[in-house]
Amino acid sequence: MYYAIMSEDTESSLEKRKSARPAHLARLQQLSQQKRLLTAGPHPAIDSEEPGEKGFSGSLIIAEFDSLEQAQAWAEADPYMIKGVYKKVIVKPFKKTM
Repeated sequence: MYYAIMSEDTESSLEKRKSARPAHLARLQQLSQQKRLLTAGPHPAIDSEEPGEKGFSGSLIIAEFDSLEQAQAWAEADPYMIKGVYKKVIVKPFKKTM
C-alpha cells in the first residue's frame, strides 16, 4: 500500500537541508529503484519554483510500504528527521485513484 509522508520543517531549516540532502536523496533513489516511490518533493516556502533563501516549509513523499509501521519507521530514519530539518512528520495511508 502507498503511504503519504508529510513533513513540516523547523524554522530556518535551509542550511540543515543542504547538509542532509545527499543522504536524503540516496534513500529516495533506493525507493525509486525498487519501484516503490510514487512521488517526492519539497514545499517551497514561497510561491516560486526557486525559493532561494526563503527555503522550504516541508516535504511530501508518497511511497509503497508493507505497513503503516514500516512507513513510519522509514520516515523516522530519514536524514532530514535525524539532522533536525523536520519538526513534525505525519504518515498516513494513501490510495492512488488517478
